[in-house]
Amino acid sequence: MNKEIFNDFQWMNESNKRFEDNRLVIYAPAESDFFCNTGEVSETGITPESLCNAPFYYRMVTGDFVMRVQVSHDFIDTYDAATIMVMQDLNVWAKACFEKTDFDTHAVVSVVTNQTSDDANGCNIQGNTVWLQVARVGNSFSFHYSIDGVKFDMMRYFSLPVEATIKLGLVAQAPMGKGGNRYYENLTIEHRTVKNIRFGN
Repeated sequence: MNKEIFNDFQWMNESNKRFEDNRLVIYAPAESDFFCNTGEVSETGITPESLCNAPFYYRMVTGDFVMRVQVSHDFIDTYDAATIMVMQDLNVWAKACFEKTDFDTHAVVSVVTNQTSDDANGCNIQGNTVWLQVARVGNSFSFHYSIDGVKFDMMRYFSLPVEATIKLGLVAQAPMGKGGNRYYENLTIEHRTVKNIRFGN
């Protein structure tokens, strides 16, 4: 991966990062996440707390784009995830995660936040690696995932009230766990408008 792609990146909630075997490694601290809860918390404590403390390594991007990245991690604790995110501010953002779910699966999961967060589990994935993609056309966005980095399937289509320039980048989260490394490779950011946002191309 070309390290120069990260020249314009900056931190929200800075953490440790390094390059290892052509991958970017970001450490997710214990009990770190982005989630804006409605106030409902289950007796078992599985419902995520309201947090905005996960490391977010991002750049400012104006206009339409497509970002792809291959992500992986060790899936140790519930809600551990390697994640991509678009953000206007702490109240308006969305993320696509490759997550260890509370159903003990490895799944692509999406969260869209406009003041409060929803939470949608997508397809279960065999293994510890997947590709994630986000595409923007105006105020419309789509999240896609891929096993091979060639064929991408839609996991979420949504709209957000955002400005022309927003934050775009990578999140390392461990909402209920002790933390750990999250791996990102083959990152690309293209400034283009997709023909079909549902297809992502």
